[in-house]
Parts: sequence; structure tokens; C-alpha cells
Amino acid sequence: MATKNVKRKPLNEPLLRAVKVMRFQRTLAVAIGVKQQNIWSWLYESGVVPAEHVLLIETVTRDKGDLVSRHDLRPDIYPKSEVA
Repeated sequence: MATKNVKRKPLNEPLLRAVKVMRFQRTLAVAIGVKQQNIWSWLYESGVVPAEHVLLIETVTRDKGDLVSRHDLRPDIYPKSEVA
């Protein structure tokens, strides 16, 4: 039985924006010190970026000139009122 090539919908749109800023999942992964598989998992399985990686993603996207904020990535731990 052949399997269908089903395109998954990302569960985390801000993380998808960060991937686009960095051009590839692998580029983002290298920049924050994780494997590309972690990025894929956060995008398509859990939908959640672990807290210890949020500030790094914010920094590397800011350095590329297109900030993805900590609040966008994890509003549950970085409410809008606490974002500088």
C-alpha cells in the first residue's frame, strides 16, 4: 500500500517565521545549538519551543534583521507586558 505525501501544517507559526528568517531549519538549529530534528519536532509535533531556547531564537532572528519575539514564541511564559 502506497503512502500519501501529506503536507503537515505547522503548529507554531512564530517558529516557522524564525525558520524563514534563518532560511532553513538546519540553519536555525545550528545557531541555537540543537539538532534540526528538534526544530522539526517543535514545529510539527509538540508546537512548543522549550523555554531554554526562546531567548536564543529571539537573538538570532534579531541579528538577521527580522525579530521573532519571545512573546510570539512563548506568550505563556513571556506575556506582552514583560516584553521590552
